[in-house]
Amino acid sequence: MITRTIERAAVLVVAAVLMSGCSSDDPAQAEEWRRDYCVKLGSWQDMAHAGDGQGVESPAADDAASAGSAVVDASKRLDRAGLEQGGTHILDDTVDAVGGDIGAESRAVSYCDDSGFETLVRSAG
Repeated sequence: MITRTIERAAVLVVAAVLMSGCSSDDPAQAEEWRRDYCVKLGSWQDMAHAGDGQGVESPAADDAASAGSAVVDASKRLDRAGLEQGGTHILDDTVDAVGGDIGAESRAVSYCDDSGFETLVRSAG
């Protein structure tokens, strides 16, 4: 009986911690998640566009897939926390940008601009 009560309490504590981790009620946490996203978006851009205009695959292209996964994961966190702005669809735009959609990349960059992290990304296009 006591063991079952302890187990239930532990489950409730874990659930509460997980739910609080996805909340956008903490402005400092929300800002950190946005910054993290924009840092990862900028890193992906640097790797994905390293060979642009040269007609040659860059060694950084091998790391672009990993950087793309990291920025998509960061966009999922923003999406779960409801940190989209102005009707943006940050998760969809990020996935599409990593897939090569310049318009989606531009919208993702605009998200960082609107969040105050414009220096962490470069213009798309």
